[in-house]
Order: sequence, then C-alpha cells, then structure tokens
Amino acid sequence: MEERIDIWDASGQPTGKDCPKDEAHIKGWFHPTVHVWFYTRTGHILLQQRGANKDTFPSLWDVSVAGHVHASESIEDAVLREVKEEIGLEVSKEVLEFLNLQKNVNTHPNGIIDCEFQHVYLIELQTPIEQLVIQETEVDAIRLFSKEELEHCIQKAHPEYTIVPSDMNYYKFILSEVSKRTS
Repeated sequence: MEERIDIWDASGQPTGKDCPKDEAHIKGWFHPTVHVWFYTRTGHILLQQRGANKDTFPSLWDVSVAGHVHASESIEDAVLREVKEEIGLEVSKEVLEFLNLQKNVNTHPNGIIDCEFQHVYLIELQTPIEQLVIQETEVDAIRLFSKEELEHCIQKAHPEYTIVPSDMNYYKFILSEVSKRTS
C-alpha cells in the first residue's frame, strides 16, 4: 500500500493536500515527521541503527524512533504508531513530552530531497531494552548510549559507532534536555 503524507508549506502550515511519500521526496515538498527520543533515569539515550536497506543514511545510528506522519493522522497518533512499529512498545499520550518543532532539509546523492518539520518528543524508557522488539525491515539494532558515548559520536570520535550526520546541535540539544531530567 502506498504511504501518503500531508504536504506543508515552507513555513510549516498544512496546505490541505497530500501525496505519496516518494513524490514528496522527489519534489522536495515539506511534510510532518516525528522524532521520539527515549532516555533512562541514568541518562542513557536509546538510539537505533537504521536498516542497511534504507534509502538515506543506511546502517548509521539515529534517533530512538522516527517516521512520517500519515495523511490526516494526528502528530501524537503518529508518535504512538511509530513507537509500536519500530521498537514494539506501546506508550500512552500521557508520557509524551513535546520538546520542539524543527525544520530540516536534507538533499541526498540518490535524488531524495527530504524537507521535514520534525516534531521532537522525549519519553523516559521504563521497559528493559531486552524486551523491545525491533521492526527488522527498518531497524537493524537498538542500543543505549551513555552521554559520553553520544558526545564522542557528535565529535566523530567514537571508534565503533557513527550517527546520522545531521546538525550536531540537534544531538547536543537532546543531551542537554536529557541531562536536565537525570542525574
């Protein structure tokens, strides 16, 4: 089944139109996405290793859960759906902590022009990571990173793990927000 997404304008306003996701990526149309960062009370942050078959940033480590908002789907419903799909965890809207909405544009060598308005959420992970079930078609692995490990990744100095090369200030922002909530 073809995945359809809503089209937004460059200022983040819905246009009332939708299209297939692939078409939005070819034409560079803005659309809403969700980013969900999970953290533990000890300050560890859950990252996922993107599937090796992904069109963008294959096999790199990235946000805990991320995905496109389906056409006519609410942002919060998209969060709940993506969390369930990608890591097999059911969460309620009450645990969602909205952090911010950020505009992001990435142009990829394969022709994808990904123009997103990312709705960024934070959730405390209270389920042992061993109980999470990854969506094998999208995610190759999940892992809890210490703040120090993620800082090394941001500095491109980690010997084993490479994160998606987005704006490193985004990762620093997440580290700061997690630090505010943990010891």
